[in-house]
Amino acid sequence: MARAIWSGYINFGLVSVPVGLYSATHEHEIDFHQFQKGTSDRIRYKRVNERTGREVPYEKIVKGHDVGGGEYVIVEPEELDDIAPGKSRSLEIDMFVDLDEIDPMHFQKSYYLGPKDSENASSYALLRDALAKTNRAGIAKFVMRGMGVSDGSTP
Repeated sequence: MARAIWSGYINFGLVSVPVGLYSATHEHEIDFHQFQKGTSDRIRYKRVNERTGREVPYEKIVKGHDVGGGEYVIVEPEELDDIAPGKSRSLEIDMFVDLDEIDPMHFQKSYYLGPKDSENASSYALLRDALAKTNRAGIAKFVMRGMGVSDGSTP
């Protein structure tokens, strides 16, 4: 069975059902590393100050947003932590809409919900079947992961 990438509760009205969120797609891209031609020597990227040409240690790097005209708003990691939303523990359904009103072309990635365990499968199935029978979808907002300050690079 697939492993849930998020788990919590789906809530609507007075009903709360434990669920897991699963990726509905699989990336089929091949990852390549870079090597110096004729060798098996890996090529690595360095963080370099574009003005001085010197390498900058990871812990001395902050993020900034270009506001135009060569001006930047610099944000410290602690500031991002203070404003970052915390990971949601539940999906609160705000409304139900007709499934035909949702264009999947606007989504970056698709996910699906499933019951967290076999003990909750029947209550989850009631919701799933009711939505399928009425051609409806629940609209909810949640934070899957907290907003991190990392750009995916490792120090």
